[in-house]
Amino acid sequence: MKYETNSRGAKLPARYAAFVMPLFLSIVMTFVVSAISTLKSLGLNAAFLATWPTAWGLSWLVAFPTLLLVLPVVRWLVGLVVESPARR
Repeated sequence: MKYETNSRGAKLPARYAAFVMPLFLSIVMTFVVSAISTLKSLGLNAAFLATWPTAWGLSWLVAFPTLLLVLPVVRWLVGLVVESPARR
């Protein structure tokens, strides 16, 4: 596997973008949503700190494969309702 390098180090080839984007998206979204949900249920206390990491991990295990399956459909739906950019 050939890596591109820049001032920040090695980069993955562009073909991995279809997996890396949903990976980062699922991490960020489940982090926020599980925190809000757990905080609303338990309040900000020791139980929250003990429960939230498990809630986040479980939600990420569901979200990442779901995004891998759903993103192509979402891209297709967006293509139906959003005009393509003009080519020069």
